[in-house]
Amino acid sequence: MATKTAGRKMLLGGEWVDREDRIPVYDPENGEQIDSVPAAAKEDMEYAIQVAEEGAAIAESLTVRERMDILNKAAAYIDERREEFAETIAKEGSKTINEARGEAKRAAETLRLGAEEARRLTGESINFDQMPGNENRMGYYYHFPVGVIAAITPFNDPLNLVAHKVSPGIAAGNAMIVKPATETPLSALKLAEALVHAGLPKKVLTVITGRGRDIGDTLVESSKVNMISFTGGLETGEAIAKKAGLKKLSMELGSNSPAIVMADTDLKKAADSLTSGAFAASGQNCLGVQRIFIESSVYDEFKKHMTKAVSSVKLGRKLSEDTDMGPLINEKEAKRVQEWVEEALDAGGNILAGGKREGALYHPTLLENVPEDATIVKEEVFGPVVMIFPVDSLDEAITRSNQVNYGLQAGIFTKNIDAAMKAARRLHVGGVMINDSSDFRIDAMPFGGVKGSGLGREGVAFAIEEMSEKRIICFKLEDF
Repeated sequence: MATKTAGRKMLLGGEWVDREDRIPVYDPENGEQIDSVPAAAKEDMEYAIQVAEEGAAIAESLTVRERMDILNKAAAYIDERREEFAETIAKEGSKTINEARGEAKRAAETLRLGAEEARRLTGESINFDQMPGNENRMGYYYHFPVGVIAAITPFNDPLNLVAHKVSPGIAAGNAMIVKPATETPLSALKLAEALVHAGLPKKVLTVITGRGRDIGDTLVESSKVNMISFTGGLETGEAIAKKAGLKKLSMELGSNSPAIVMADTDLKKAADSLTSGAFAASGQNCLGVQRIFIESSVYDEFKKHMTKAVSSVKLGRKLSEDTDMGPLINEKEAKRVQEWVEEALDAGGNILAGGKREGALYHPTLLENVPEDATIVKEEVFGPVVMIFPVDSLDEAITRSNQVNYGLQAGIFTKNIDAAMKAARRLHVGGVMINDSSDFRIDAMPFGGVKGSGLGREGVAFAIEEMSEKRIICFKLEDF
């Protein structure tokens, strides 16, 4: 029977431990404390790293079948308790209960993908005799684990983004040290609970709760940590890269996602899709639509559809079945979004919908006429604000889409295959969604960006490649 420890203890080297110093966990909707977790100290992280070295050898020795069974059993554990997981996600974060249910379902799928891909982590033979003088050589390569992987995760997808690091890490035979966001540690602890229940050997996984300033540098600077998988902001990612030293890095650092609306598309469908893409998870989504470029001939018509769609987003309590959007993760973030909107308005922009703050809640907001040098145009807003701009051509839309230092995903709405292919080839991003918003992802696809949006690719099969190394084996045959 699983130990019910989520939200009360942390998993340190496979053991559930407590500490006197604790960090409260609040519901951003009402500011009420819903739980607390241990505040790990530097010594705890040092111990976690030490144990993970032993755990790496244990993880590597697990057979493919054992890795598959553990991940599948953990997925089944989540499925059986999906509502419990969903309520945890919703209460500690910004997601509505319906969004949280979707995340819990996806997390189970992410674990199953890890199980499937574990069996596919194969090598292939190498023709050494392609080079003259090597007729008596033959060989192959195979994948071996990186070793100890540090996984640093954000608050906006507190379960599935942890699963996206832990699942491929375990599938590839690594030991994992997870440092979840301080605001949302409970979901990560519940994932650890599922893996412990599934029979993951001790020392292979640590989920350590604590303040970044106390334990972060110890983790990223350690020479015993072989890889860092980080999801978060660009500034933090750059700081980690400078401190990490010579180790593998995989980083998803956010975006400022564009969408292009051509005159030949169904404008209402495009507006509905883009509204969903802009305001899911209260806009705290690296894939969230932020800038929309519309052909001038249909700009006014599209604006009407978009304004209506944004105004119809229903705010309410996160656990209510009919709520579309809840609060941001805290009032500080809501105030930052408010400041960026006010700066845009002072520079000549105007509000078509929203623009109001109530504590941590910021109403879904649609802006137009915002100048290109405004902060909210150049940077990642990570909040419920989207902007619309008229353009005279697809070329102009692509050029303006590419003008920011981000490139995660983009969307284009058109019935013209040539326009779609032109956008797909010329948008400087990691993914282009045709007739969909940038906010589309399945957990099996390669996911990542260019420029300030990060390094490497997630998506379970692709993350496994990042979390393993290739070893060449060559036989020289004496009598051949």
